[in-house]
Amino acid sequence: MRILGLDLGSRTLGIALSSADEKMALMKETFRFAEGDYDAAFEKTLEYIDRYDIKTVVLGYPKHMNGAVGEKAQLSEDFKAALEEERNVEVVLEDERLTTVMALKTMAGLNTDRKKRKANVDQMAASTILQTYLDRKKG
Repeated sequence: MRILGLDLGSRTLGIALSSADEKMALMKETFRFAEGDYDAAFEKTLEYIDRYDIKTVVLGYPKHMNGAVGEKAQLSEDFKAALEEERNVEVVLEDERLTTVMALKTMAGLNTDRKKRKANVDQMAASTILQTYLDRKKG
């Protein structure tokens, strides 16, 4: 069984999938959409759920550094509720504070050029969010 990892932004959706044994997060793509067009991001997510028979989705939860929940976190909560209503999936909100920073540092450490880092940061962040969940799940 595979698990889907998502990093939802205002114009991009970073997408990662777990390996079949649920041990490793693998980057898939960065889906770009018009600013605020969360319906497009939702439809793309449904495509992945259906294509890979996903039962668990790990969605980034963008809390403020002090732990407070703001407007972007509310968007994640709404996205979660809509996914659970539309498909029979469990959506886990995973704290995503600093995942973009970690993704950029990882790619910089791999000597990835700036253009590639910018193009892939969202899927790397989704992979980081998913890997955090997978690591915690296996204990």
